[in-house]
Amino acid sequence: MNNRIELQITVPNQTRYLKLIGMISEDLAHQLHSYDGDREALANQVNVVLTEALANAIRHANAGDPNEAVQIRINITDDEMILQVFDHGTGFDLTGLAERTAATGPDLEEHGRGLYIMRSLMDSVSYSRVAEGNMLEMRKKLR
Repeated sequence: MNNRIELQITVPNQTRYLKLIGMISEDLAHQLHSYDGDREALANQVNVVLTEALANAIRHANAGDPNEAVQIRINITDDEMILQVFDHGTGFDLTGLAERTAATGPDLEEHGRGLYIMRSLMDSVSYSRVAEGNMLEMRKKLR
């Protein structure tokens, strides 16, 4: 069976929406009946990485500007879940931050903790400049 879910959400640049996005992503993961793994664990992982990515976009990329918004896209097939978070900030060097985090571990007082968590829970994490601004993409294999 080839099922596909595509969801696009625009979230005002306010942290009060983190819980709502977490709940939506958890519920989606719980509904993946073709997933053979632990759906509860997957739901928790997706909640953590998506709310962390959204919080980073709100606080850092959009600098807390209430006139900005963050775009979230969730694409799910039988084989893979793709989570994308779009912002309008100046961007950052994912490679440099990832190298520092890998070498020293996440500094709990500084930057890199969220990226470390995302990379620990997802199969791949990438960050790139796109026409709309920047895109953080996280992928999780479902098979």
